[in-house]
Amino acid sequence: MNKNKEIRIEKVTLNIGAGGSAELVNKGLKLLQAITGIKPVKTVTTKRIPTWGVRPGLAIGCKVTVRGKKAEELLKRLLKAKESRLLGRNFDNQGNFSFGIKEYLDIPNVKYDHEIGIMGLDTAVTLQRAGFRVKNRRLEPKKLPPKHRISTEEAIEFVKNAFGIEVEE
Repeated sequence: MNKNKEIRIEKVTLNIGAGGSAELVNKGLKLLQAITGIKPVKTVTTKRIPTWGVRPGLAIGCKVTVRGKKAEELLKRLLKAKESRLLGRNFDNQGNFSFGIKEYLDIPNVKYDHEIGIMGLDTAVTLQRAGFRVKNRRLEPKKLPPKHRISTEEAIEFVKNAFGIEVEE
């Protein structure tokens, strides 16, 4: 197989939406720190939506991005929380996938914290191949040719082989 066609994990992003509640944002920050060991950041609104009670500068959630070997290890733990099962609709057309975890207690090696309570989180996994930098580089970004993009089928096959996951339709 061509080495440039090998798929790898670029990053794993964990996200908790709190909907503007400062208390939930603080609990989410503490939870993400406990799961990853990396300091999370608050997600802040830029738009005003009066019907939702949202104004610019209001923290409405938190997230943390994990890369490298640590991302792979974290993903293995998160997939165990999903009982090694994903749905076909969890994968997008670019080959990335995401899933939600209803209770953080399902994740191995994470203990219950009475200050946090019961909380869920979303996980987004970004896959890439060698050469994907051309679409994100600062000078002269280019589009990826269709034959080098990651299809949904290739992403599903990668996850099945790398993590032993069962993908249901």
